[in-house]
Amino acid sequence: MSADLARIGRALGAPARAAMIHVLLDGAPHSAGELARAAGVSSATASEHLAVLVAAGLAGVEQDGRHRRFTMTDPRIAQALELLGGPAPEPVTSLRLSREQQRVRRARTCYDHLAGLLGVALTERLVTLGWVDAALTTVTPAGRVGLAGQLGIHLDDARPTRRPLLRACRDWTERRDHVAGVLGARLAAHALADGWVLRKPGSRGLTVTAHGEDVLGALGVRLP
Repeated sequence: MSADLARIGRALGAPARAAMIHVLLDGAPHSAGELARAAGVSSATASEHLAVLVAAGLAGVEQDGRHRRFTMTDPRIAQALELLGGPAPEPVTSLRLSREQQRVRRARTCYDHLAGLLGVALTERLVTLGWVDAALTTVTPAGRVGLAGQLGIHLDDARPTRRPLLRACRDWTERRDHVAGVLGARLAAHALADGWVLRKPGSRGLTVTAHGEDVLGALGVRLP
């Protein structure tokens, strides 16, 4: 275990690699070019840094035709890094960066589920509605009906896997839990597909759309 932690620590020790991992925390595949731009390094330097992340087991490679795309290898790693506040957050040095950090706090992805104020507020509303239990371990029968009827999210077809249907993930900005697991992934996928939120390239931050505000408002979720 100590050897694994040391390897991960060395891999995240370079600011460029930390910036790349920060982008990969959104759970989506990214090209080497995207990650190079996010880290502010050349393509050749990015390739060297990505090789370190892959060797450390922090990033995986998917072949997309002639191109390679990089992803996080394990949601547990993503959630651990999220809990630690994400690797190497940038200091606020401009109005643009300040706005970006506000966006990340308001709504973002944590691997493949929703986080920030959006993720926490939605989670707390699911608990209030009685759709999930307060410990975030069980989706109730009423929750299955509500998720299917109001959101079109059906869990009866979820195949048994090692990944739990529902689990809590600690939110690093809000210091409260948000929904993870299969339900968390399906909520995030639905939010993106239905246009509640929009991604910003090179960022985990999400923009909540007017349509998203309406849907969330109908559920009783209101964001500042």
